[in-house]
Amino acid sequence: MIKVLFSNPPWFEVEPGTNHLRKGVRAGSRWPNTYHAGSMPDWFMFGHYLPYPFFMGYATTYVAQHTGAEATLRDSVALHESYDTYTAYLREAQPDFIFIESATPSWDHDMKIIRHIATVVPHVKIAVCGPITTIRADEIMALPNVVAAIKGEYEKAAAKVVQGATGVFEHDLLTATEMNAAPFPYYDAVTAWRYYDPNPQSPRLPQAHVWSSRGCPFKCLFCVWPATMTGNDPDGEHRRTVRHYTAEYMEGFLRDIVGRYGFRSIYFDDDTFNLGNRHVERMCEVMRKIALPWGAMCRADTINRETWKLMRESGCYGVKLGFESGNQHVVDNIVNKGLDLQEARETTIYLRNLGMTVHGTFTYGLPGETKEQMAETKAYIRSLPLTSYQESGTAEIEGTPLHTLRSAGHLEKYSGATMDENYRQVSDGVKKIEAIKRELALL
Repeated sequence: MIKVLFSNPPWFEVEPGTNHLRKGVRAGSRWPNTYHAGSMPDWFMFGHYLPYPFFMGYATTYVAQHTGAEATLRDSVALHESYDTYTAYLREAQPDFIFIESATPSWDHDMKIIRHIATVVPHVKIAVCGPITTIRADEIMALPNVVAAIKGEYEKAAAKVVQGATGVFEHDLLTATEMNAAPFPYYDAVTAWRYYDPNPQSPRLPQAHVWSSRGCPFKCLFCVWPATMTGNDPDGEHRRTVRHYTAEYMEGFLRDIVGRYGFRSIYFDDDTFNLGNRHVERMCEVMRKIALPWGAMCRADTINRETWKLMRESGCYGVKLGFESGNQHVVDNIVNKGLDLQEARETTIYLRNLGMTVHGTFTYGLPGETKEQMAETKAYIRSLPLTSYQESGTAEIEGTPLHTLRSAGHLEKYSGATMDENYRQVSDGVKKIEAIKRELALL
């Protein structure tokens, strides 16, 4: 039987000039980044942000169903395993195919991993997936043992590769019908309980990370997945689609994983969970039946007050809201988020009055953003009744309008975005915010 491995390899770095170890988060994260590891490799410590690798999880079971291959997902980031442990696993498993998902922040590291894999398992055929393929497909195909570079979500193309196809694969997304006919994504008992997003803070653990939809119609300058994975829109000029899972699919899926792995809360990590009242109402009905506390990644302006109330009544303990900036000009003309900050403030107040927690997300270091506008974001944060918030540096990842701006010089939909002398190109948002804090003493 053909053996297929969907691999999220280890990713560790040592900070230059120190002995401080950083751990990377790659597959499952819209903005891969590194942070202080907290423990040595092969010693897992719960409590850090660790997203479920969604695209890999769905592709694993899809390939198994459509090809008959023995398909496995090994999430080395969730295992917190060392390079030596990973290498020993490869030597023992001897997979015929390995699929690796990568993006700009991890690409230099991942090229070394690919070369290493080719020496450890000389016969293996490697396929590279993820945002990095949007720009670097030719470079990827030149690497040893690489037979495919797959753009966008990769269930269909991965099955074709296992069946013998090679080369660069353009976007070929599942239709909504195909999504809802596909098997549930891959989980295993070793890592299922380790996936964790501390915001909004879950009242009960372990926490299941799930999708109820794919895609987002909005075109924020820096956002990765709608531009590179669930769509092909690196310049923000094309239509972006959204596909929803049905209530029947979601109920069956949630009952299955809760029964198998004992999850005690659910986190909907959709690009935007609350795109329209009807979908949210259906998910609320599902969650009434599942009867577990749940949270979601949301926008402040896409559903009405009654629907927010339904969310609360069906067990929603809190939401994560993207504000990005506290300056309306930045939100409108640089980010192109289409969000009224006063409306977002009123929604936050309303949700807090409902008894829900609200985690706000903000980014700094946008092209064309001034120090004064960053200071306005700080003031805006202080004016909101947020339960918690995060501040990150704006990561520039290949395949997004932000990266396209570099070569185009100007993008009409992002008229205020200019890469002047104040803008710094960094693909790791955590490293960027650390530098901004040091240099501007602003945060």
